[in-house]
Amino acid sequence: MPMIKSSADLRNGYNEISAICHEFAEPVFITKNGKGDLAVMSIEAYERLVGRFELYSKLQEGLNDVERGNIRPFSEAMADIRSRRKR
Repeated sequence: MPMIKSSADLRNGYNEISAICHEFAEPVFITKNGKGDLAVMSIEAYERLVGRFELYSKLQEGLNDVERGNIRPFSEAMADIRSRRKR
């Protein structure tokens, strides 16, 4: 369940919110005047999130290649990789 705190909580209790972000590795949602305003998370959680986005992007590139017919046999691809390693 998401943790929701007010902007006053962030201003007056930064250390507590920081500890929550690090302990649960999830964002804390900050409200301003009763409405959602920010999502705060630890650097570690942010880096994992960005890493997932990068992975999904690479997977989509691969799916697009398959869709376009830009494929080759596994043995050919491995031979190419091995030849590049020997250089």
